[in-house]
Amino acid sequence: MVPSGKRQSSRMTRTNTMELIAKLHQESGEDVASVHDQPKIQSIAKQTEASYTKIVGSTFEDDFGNFIPCKISDFLDVEKLPSPYRAQGVVGVGENIFVSNSETVLLDIVSHAKHETVSREFLRGGPRKMILHDPSKAKPAIVTCGGLCPGLNTVIREIYMCLKYTYGVREVYGVPFGFRGFYEPEYEIKPLTDEEVDDIHHDGGSYLGSSRGGHSTRMIVDAIVDFGFNMVFVIGGDGSHRGAIKVFDELRLRKLPYAVIGIPKTVDNDIALIDRSFGFATAVEEAQRAIKSAKTEATSYYNGIGLVKLMGRYSGHITMAATVASRDVDVCLIPEVPFVLGGERGVIAHIRKVLHRKGHCVVVVAEGAGMHIESEIKNETDASGNMKLPDVGLWLKDHITNSLRQDEVTLKYIDPTYMIRTVPANAADNLYCAMLAQNAVHGAFAGYT
Repeated sequence: MVPSGKRQSSRMTRTNTMELIAKLHQESGEDVASVHDQPKIQSIAKQTEASYTKIVGSTFEDDFGNFIPCKISDFLDVEKLPSPYRAQGVVGVGENIFVSNSETVLLDIVSHAKHETVSREFLRGGPRKMILHDPSKAKPAIVTCGGLCPGLNTVIREIYMCLKYTYGVREVYGVPFGFRGFYEPEYEIKPLTDEEVDDIHHDGGSYLGSSRGGHSTRMIVDAIVDFGFNMVFVIGGDGSHRGAIKVFDELRLRKLPYAVIGIPKTVDNDIALIDRSFGFATAVEEAQRAIKSAKTEATSYYNGIGLVKLMGRYSGHITMAATVASRDVDVCLIPEVPFVLGGERGVIAHIRKVLHRKGHCVVVVAEGAGMHIESEIKNETDASGNMKLPDVGLWLKDHITNSLRQDEVTLKYIDPTYMIRTVPANAADNLYCAMLAQNAVHGAFAGYT
C-alpha cells in the first residue's frame, strides 16, 4: 500500500525479513515481535517517497514462482476466452463480478503502529474475466483420496454444480476409490448426474469412495489422457497433493494443457497457512458429544475418570478445540505440549488432586500425544506413507488405572475416533466447502494448475 499523497516508486526489490528484523531489534527491541519472519516485497525508495509497496508476477525463473500459482500459459501457448460469467450475468453487475490476477489476500494480520506493514500474501480466488478453457470442450474429473472428512460430499457436489450451471460444462466425471480408480479395471469412471449429487451433502463419507496409496503417476496420467480429462480436481491431504504434483509434473512434461486442481482436506486442521480446514468445525462439534458422555460416566461413580481419545495424528487441534469448547475437561494432552506421567507435577498427580477436589476427572488425549514417552513405537507406515501410531488411549488407560489403584478409581474409556469424521458437515463447514469448491473451479478455468 502506498501512503496517501506519496508517489509510488517504480524501483522494487525482494528483501529477506530476517535482515529487517535484525535492524528493527536494534531500533525497537521487543516490539519487533509483530514483524513476521518471511521474505517480503519491500520498497527501496526513500521513506519520503513510499513506505511500502508490492508487485505481482508469475514466472518459473524468479522468486514469485513460490508466490503465484502456476498457470498453463506459463509453459504452453494457449488462447484466452471471455468468461461465460459475463454472458450469464450470474452475480453482480458488469465488471464487478471478476477478480483481477493481481489481487492478493494478506496472510499476516498482526502489525505494529510504529513499523511499516509487511505480510505474506495469497493470490485471491474468484472468477476471472478471461479464461483458458472452453466450457464446451471441458471434460473434468473429480477424485477423493485418503481418509474421510466431514464435507467431502459437499465439495464434490459444489464442484459439479459450479462446473455445470455456472460454466455450462456438459459432463462431469467421478473417479471411484481414489487414485487407483483411474486405472484399476474393476472400477468404472462414469459421468455424474444431477439426481446423484443432489442430496449427497446430507451424508457423511465420500460418494465417490476413497483409498490410500495406489499412486502410479504414469498409469494415472495415461488414463487422464485416454479419457481426455482436461481438468482433474483432487480432494485430499498431504499425500494426495504430493501425488497431484507428480501428475501435474508429468502432464507439463508431456506439454498437455490440462489443469490439476487440489482442494486441501484434513480433518486434523494441520495446514499451517490457514486458520481452519474444512470438516474441522464439524469434527470438534461431534467430539464434544464424546466428552459429554465421558463426564456423565465420570460423575456417576466414586472417583470416576472419563478418558477420551480423539484423532488428529500429530496435531492436537481437534482435542484442544473440543476441550476448550466443552468446558468439562480437567486434563488435555496434545502432541504439541510434552508432558510427564510421574512426579509432583506429572499427569497422575494432577488427576489425583482433581479427584480429591471434585470426586471425578475428565481426561482427553490426542492420538499423537505422548510419543516422547512411549518407547515401544513400531516404525510401521500405512499405504500413504504415514507412520502407524500406537494406541495412546489404551496406553494411558493402563498407566492411570495402575498408578491410582489404591484410590479405588473407576475409569471409562471412550474412543470415538472414526465417528467424528464420518458425520455430515455442519452449516459452517457446508458454507466453507461450497466456497472452496467454487473457487477451485474458477481457478481451473482461469488456467491455474
